[in-house]
Amino acid sequence: MTIFITGGHIIDPGRYNGVGDVLINQGRIAALGSALDAPLHAKKISAKGRLVVPGFVDLHVHFREPGFEYKETIQSGAAAAVAGGFTTVCCMPNTNPVNDNQAITEFMLERARAAGLANVLPIGAITKGSEGKELAEIGDLRRAGCVAISDDGKPVMNSLVMRRAMEYALAFDIPVVDHCEDLHLAEGGCMNEGLISTELGLPGIPSAAEDVMVARNVALAELTGARLHLAHISTEGSVRMVREAKARGIRVTAEACPHHFTITEESVRGYDTCAKMNPPLRTWKDVQAIKQGLRDGTIDVIATDHAPHATQEKQQGFTEAPFGIVGLETALSLTLALVEEGVLTLEDAVAKLSTAPAAAFGLKKGTLAVGADADVTIVDSQAQWEVDPIKFRSKSRNTPFAGWKVKGRVCTTIVGGKIAFDTES
Repeated sequence: MTIFITGGHIIDPGRYNGVGDVLINQGRIAALGSALDAPLHAKKISAKGRLVVPGFVDLHVHFREPGFEYKETIQSGAAAAVAGGFTTVCCMPNTNPVNDNQAITEFMLERARAAGLANVLPIGAITKGSEGKELAEIGDLRRAGCVAISDDGKPVMNSLVMRRAMEYALAFDIPVVDHCEDLHLAEGGCMNEGLISTELGLPGIPSAAEDVMVARNVALAELTGARLHLAHISTEGSVRMVREAKARGIRVTAEACPHHFTITEESVRGYDTCAKMNPPLRTWKDVQAIKQGLRDGTIDVIATDHAPHATQEKQQGFTEAPFGIVGLETALSLTLALVEEGVLTLEDAVAKLSTAPAAAFGLKKGTLAVGADADVTIVDSQAQWEVDPIKFRSKSRNTPFAGWKVKGRVCTTIVGGKIAFDTES
């Protein structure tokens, strides 16, 4: 299919920022610039008054398949992704069975091909069964198609095991992704430890539980030279340590989630389990630190940590309900709020959703350069809408943003030169 996108405000971070046209042919970007001639046979899309940007890349999603298809499937997760403008997503391995071997990786890739929507890239487990004891076959996972390794949700507590994982990952040139949490410090906690947890009578998770593991991982990355990616950092201390690590030349990248720069632990009042996630919502001071980290480049990437759960699971008491919220279909609007606030420029916001995550994992995505895969998102940045979870493409509805009035909506998502989502079709 040949597609001609005309008259949009094109933002290809670091390469192009201005009104122009994009020509897509045979699944790739064929031309980009002002006043291009439209081929007679092309499908024409007018993007006047809209943004035309590289398809978003999410380094952190949970699509639950295999094993927990009642929460989400690769099909429904990919549908949510393209509705949110994400053309490439990286799936964490905490499935059942855990993605710790070639067969599970190949199964996930086949299910993604069958869905025919977003590019779904598996992340393999660091250890067998994500039990933190014996390393998985990292080379086999890499050859099967995994783009990183992680035991997300079950941080590798044994520092020697983590060191060996980094050494193997370095040999295969893939990043190690860690959910930074000292399980002993966090044991039994369900929200941020502080005044509000005390008032509510809920067991807390101290910021130190994250900070000490960030420090450990940075030290191991310095020791091994490995590529370290820190998932969903949420504390002022984490931001400070990443900033210092980068200044010393350590190969570390970091991501923040929209909920961690948008709302605080105050959202837990009322015991709303849709405000329960891990890392937990932190203080206003932590939120400001995350915003500063995004502004100055300490935090490279915005990722969703899309974590669907069935309604009945989230209807349990706060201490019993599972951690996690869905995020693919609200991430763009919450990120554009940072632009409205002056935290990020529009180009920086686009970069943190596309170019930067692709670079962090070494993916050939996140660009509109001629010859690149035609993964394109068209956005109406001024469109106002109300978050209604019933309308989500995800199978799950667990969001703390229900009823919020937000700005910025995806109009069209093109994956590999094919229209995967369009509000007018």
